Amino acid sequence: MKNEMHVEFSSVSQNESFARVTVGAFVAQLDPTMEELTEIKTVVSEAVTNAIIHGYNSEPDHKVHISCILHEDGEVEITIRDNGIGIADIDEARQPLFTSKPDLERSGMGFTIIENFMDSVEVISKQGEGTSVHMKKQLTNSKTVYN
Repeated sequence: MKNEMHVEFSSVSQNESFARVTVGAFVAQLDPTMEELTEIKTVVSEAVTNAIIHGYNSEPDHKVHISCILHEDGEVEITIRDNGIGIADIDEARQPLFTSKPDLERSGMGFTIIENFMDSVEVISKQGEGTSVHMKKQLTNSKTVYN
């Protein structure tokens, strides 16, 4: 059995904390360690921020979509998707310190942080159609509470 949730919200930076807390509360059902929960909330924050700032150029009239699936074995799957401008070169975007918005003092560490905290990360993007970041993490001592 699995448990899942889907949420969409406006692409405004104030919703980044909403996304982080929402996914964190949902994942808490599996009783992750504080470190695991912090890592998950951090990757959600990074991916949502990327969607808002890079995918939509901080334009508020768009939606960010999050799907989160909790598996019986304690694996967490999170997908964050936008329908924005897309990424021209995914390999380049995943390089540490690369940013397409240096004027905004972006550190260029978003994908690096995501990749360090998750077990697997898949980025799919098509210019003019958007980006999807699909992440998985196996929790160490999860407890299934939704059987």
